[in-house]
Amino acid sequence: MEAHEHKLPTWTLFLAVCAAGIGGTFQYGYNVSIINAPTEHIHKFLNETWQSRYQAELSSGMLTLLWSTIASIFSLGGLFGAHLGGSMAIWLGRKGALLINNFIALLAALLMGVSFSTGLYELLIVGRFLIGVNTGIGLCVQPLYIGESAPKHLRGAMAMGSSIFLTGGILTGQVVGLRELLGGAAYWHFLLSSCCFPAFVQLFTLPWFPESPRFLFLDRGDEMKCIKALKRFHGPLHYQMEMEDIQKEHCALRGQKARKPWELFTDRSIRWQLIIIIFMTMGQQLSGINAIYFYAGYVFEETGIPQEKIPYVTLGTGACECLTALTCGLLIESMGRRALILGGYSLMTLWCAVLTFSLTYQVYTWVPYLSMACLFAFILSFGLGPGGVTNILTAELFTQTSRPAAYMIAGSVSWLSFFTIGMLFPFIVKGLKQYCFIVFMFECCLVAIFLFFVVPETKNKTFLEIKREFHRLNFGRTKEQDGELCERRHLSNEF
Repeated sequence: MEAHEHKLPTWTLFLAVCAAGIGGTFQYGYNVSIINAPTEHIHKFLNETWQSRYQAELSSGMLTLLWSTIASIFSLGGLFGAHLGGSMAIWLGRKGALLINNFIALLAALLMGVSFSTGLYELLIVGRFLIGVNTGIGLCVQPLYIGESAPKHLRGAMAMGSSIFLTGGILTGQVVGLRELLGGAAYWHFLLSSCCFPAFVQLFTLPWFPESPRFLFLDRGDEMKCIKALKRFHGPLHYQMEMEDIQKEHCALRGQKARKPWELFTDRSIRWQLIIIIFMTMGQQLSGINAIYFYAGYVFEETGIPQEKIPYVTLGTGACECLTALTCGLLIESMGRRALILGGYSLMTLWCAVLTFSLTYQVYTWVPYLSMACLFAFILSFGLGPGGVTNILTAELFTQTSRPAAYMIAGSVSWLSFFTIGMLFPFIVKGLKQYCFIVFMFECCLVAIFLFFVVPETKNKTFLEIKREFHRLNFGRTKEQDGELCERRHLSNEF
């Protein structure tokens, strides 16, 4: 292994990852997390507003409908944002799309902030939809920007910034949502509008960093700006190899333009890559992580923790997931993507089985503590595997022209799965109770088996090398040398 592969990222690259993350996946984690704290206060606001407007009591059915709309409209906004994000990344560039996206967050914060003082709960609904759009765009564009800016030997570790900021957003939302801070009755509307702060931070920091080098050369054809960006991201002594990879990819793409999502479904050369990201994204959302968080309060209560202390103990789940994202970032370049994601799903299968046993047999005094241990072990396994690796593989399995469309498809599948599990989950838990984890156990096991047979290791490989590996699945071995032929042509042209 060459010496350059051991070097750490430059400060410019590291800080660019931070600037992209604070207004990207951080917003998703933060806005998913903060909506739980003010539930009671929003119910009260809806009742009082309805009474003032119509001089009549708000029925329980209408209250449930309004609250469900406020909670679920976020995922519909995310679905719309996922479709919009890929197009914005093509039109405006990766960095430009992230910057423009912040204005959507600022408008959402304004609407949610004034909803209480104006007595218009409709503004709350529109604001939640807009912040959903913002997070949908961020989840799509941020991994694109980071994955295309990092060198191949650091691509996994840098791309883990998406998961680190997402879990950091969840933990921050849990902390800020405590009743001693913004989770109290007097400040809940400020809590919902606090999403403006990450947007401001990104607006002031991201402009200092270059655009994605691959976008500049492969999409805009600007070689000089690409070289300038590479020098800033990788250093003036280490950018040449990355530039060579970009030129090889440019040769392989032969002037192809960015593709639409529906075009990917008709292209046999990326058939298995597409199946993998759809299966992985669905598996991540349907893995049972939501059930774990749902049962957390019950498990903590069973261990004897007082009800009023449970919100503080629940912070441990957020801290646990954040810690595993950091750990995954440290391990991903040494262990590889395949080992982490397979190990994650396999361990989650085991913990689902043990948790089902512990929740069923609560007669022994030590069993609730086993449930608590399983709960944290499941979150650790999720963070080390599917929580951290899924987004990275989505970036690595596609070349430049297909990558934005692939993220649009993955984002759409993710948000639809998120919405579906949100609708079905209460019925699953109510019908099966603790046995619901048997469903999730089989789902995790099925995903692990599928990934074992079709996902190759992508560590330290260029995007073209990864694409060549999939020729064996998509076409058979007859076209396996296409990429090598292109590289030989490119080298002969240089001489």
